Amino acid sequence: MDTDESPTGTGPDAVDAPTVAEAVVDCMLDRGIDTAFGIPGKQTLPLNRALGERDARFVVARHETAVTHQAWGYAETSDPGAMAASIVVPGPGDMNAMNGLKNALNDCVPLLHLAVETEREVRGGDGIHETPPETYDTVVKENVLVDSPGGAVPAVAEAIRVAREHPQGPVRVGIPKDVLASRTPQPAVGERGPAAPPAPPAEAVDRAADLLAGADAPVILAGGGVRRAGASESLRAVAERLDAPVVTTYKGKGTLAETHPLSAGVLCGGASSELRELLADADRGLVVGSDLDAVATASWSVSLPETLVHVTLDGDDIGFGYEADIGIVADADRCLRALADRLAESSPLTPGAARAEAVRTADRERFAAVADDRGPDDPLRSVEVLREVRGALPSDAVVTADAGGFRLWTLVAFPAGGPSRYVNPGSWATMGTGLPSAIGATLANPDRDVVALTGDGGLMMCVHELHTLAAAELDVTVVAFNNDDYAIISEEASRSYDLPAGAYGWTDAGLDLVAVASGMGVRAERVTARDEIGGAVASALDHDGPALIEVVTDPDEPQASEWMTRER
Repeated sequence: MDTDESPTGTGPDAVDAPTVAEAVVDCMLDRGIDTAFGIPGKQTLPLNRALGERDARFVVARHETAVTHQAWGYAETSDPGAMAASIVVPGPGDMNAMNGLKNALNDCVPLLHLAVETEREVRGGDGIHETPPETYDTVVKENVLVDSPGGAVPAVAEAIRVAREHPQGPVRVGIPKDVLASRTPQPAVGERGPAAPPAPPAEAVDRAADLLAGADAPVILAGGGVRRAGASESLRAVAERLDAPVVTTYKGKGTLAETHPLSAGVLCGGASSELRELLADADRGLVVGSDLDAVATASWSVSLPETLVHVTLDGDDIGFGYEADIGIVADADRCLRALADRLAESSPLTPGAARAEAVRTADRERFAAVADDRGPDDPLRSVEVLREVRGALPSDAVVTADAGGFRLWTLVAFPAGGPSRYVNPGSWATMGTGLPSAIGATLANPDRDVVALTGDGGLMMCVHELHTLAAAELDVTVVAFNNDDYAIISEEASRSYDLPAGAYGWTDAGLDLVAVASGMGVRAERVTARDEIGGAVASALDHDGPALIEVVTDPDEPQASEWMTRER
């Protein structure tokens, strides 16, 4: 068969043949991807037209830094394996999106990133926006450049499979614009699903079960791998069999609902001394779905039980930072289910629920000490705002949290109801994710309330996406903690470097988020009193459309990393 690569075609079947862009979109739809985020450019127009002509949704963002965070939020609040796409122009668009690609890579979250490349005949000649394709190698799970026009659909099909295969992650496919516009016939691609994640060896499960069953004070540390494996029920089953408190990492938050009596909190920069003591005092521990990275463990300074079982998908993680008595390279869900089948109900010396409650009680006392002894004219503090917001939300609401100083308070003081009901970035810890991820979350969960928690610093790094909310008529509530300061930086600058208080604040040029949001077509109101918060949240949720609540908070409030570890 003759191949005609021209946009219009001259062969006898060219008029009826689909463009490569159309074939790529059909491939996406056939594999369950019907939502894409991006900013259209001249290079992406073949794809944009194809998406518009088919049963696919394309959300037009206002900056490429947001689009990969939007696809990340979509996947994080969906069933494991569900994913969206991001679509960008070459060069500046692609490089702007790198931040979100790295975030998704660190968090093992699948997404398909379609980057429209410089035309083949121009490549190497410094064409507009041209960058070497290998620029992106280190921020994605796999980076593929389509050279042959007939290889576009096979490349996209394989990219989707690789993104979904554990450990999951973002996959970039670079397709030249001239290829997308051509009517080059595409080969039929056979169905090939992701390989099943590894099952744990039965002998290793037996040894792990015997070791854990003999514990007097067991503990479980659960990471993001539990979320990605859809292993929350299996985690709960093992925790209840062992009667072991469950501590989670940043990415594990919510994998055991934090209303469960065995939930003890989150190991993070704001983790309390009491939670750290729970881990240190345990005689045996199960670490599952975590690489025990430097962020979660404060560069491995947190003491873990001397006797450890470590379950992860990457063998290089085992023994890095902490020695493991038993290491198992396996899927979190399959390993936890095997352990649950093997374990009998345990009765440790001190019931696990009592040990978890002791930590939660100590944490609540610390929260009360920082929030409750306040006068009517004192500015609000993050803990009291979070308490009021949580009380006003339905239990199944999806909450996305940005990075920044307030996030540590959110991690320790805002209970998560389940693995798909709370999202925040992990070790990449990039700011500007809260609002974009909420956009992805609401498209993945159209029947649930979606709330973005963000600070003014994080919001200003993605403030353009307020207009995306309005333009796309997305029903998202944004709660913005505004202290007119990069307070976590100012606090450290003052405490450790003798800089003046509020060194990195802007109170002399105060930020009016209500005016900003209103100017973009988003309903907005400002709250300065604690008893106004619940009503404002309820009103925003009842509103049919996007809403922002600006909550004025104290720039001088203690930081969670200091307050939760100080002597009481």
